[in-house]
Amino acid sequence: MRGIVTIDGPSASGKSSVAQRVAKALGVPYLSSGLLYRAAALLALRAGVDLGDEEALLPLLQASRVRLLPGEENRVLAGEEDLTPHLHTPEVDRVVSQVARHPGVRSWVNARLKEVPPPFVAEGRDMGRAVFPEAPHKFYLTASPEVRARRRAKERPQDYEEVLRDLLRRDRLDQAQTQPAPGALVLDTSAMTLEEVVAWILGHLQD
Repeated sequence: MRGIVTIDGPSASGKSSVAQRVAKALGVPYLSSGLLYRAAALLALRAGVDLGDEEALLPLLQASRVRLLPGEENRVLAGEEDLTPHLHTPEVDRVVSQVARHPGVRSWVNARLKEVPPPFVAEGRDMGRAVFPEAPHKFYLTASPEVRARRRAKERPQDYEEVLRDLLRRDRLDQAQTQPAPGALVLDTSAMTLEEVVAWILGHLQD
């Protein structure tokens, strides 16, 4: 496979798991843009920076020497520290949208992603629309909030109702960024298994 495949969608739509499986089937790396936004949020929390202050956030990120290591499992390093084990927590979940809405932070994340040479499968909120508009293969996965909350609750130390509230709040904050790219194939995964979604995407890539 040559070129770029983008898989976008809202939180807990299954795009990370799907992107991993699709990339493995194609024999190429996958890129998780969300991990970079989570890394930015984690660094801001650690530094006690005002999450609404873009001018304070950007120097912190630029000095952090963050880089994304793509592969079957993505890792994010800040200097020599592996941030990956600390990125999927309720604390980061609740603030990552506040960090991601800053244009400067988005530019910083996009620059890290564009450091990786294709081919690859990139997943996120706006990979096909804003980051890799030249990608020949674009997909957008969605699912009902209730289904997405049940999926996320299996990964977090929170009950379903709390996860659903957090997810709906994040949907509102992410609305501007989370839209299908022009020409993207849209799929509602609510009633589908992971294997079915992967097969659907691979089928379209082989057409």
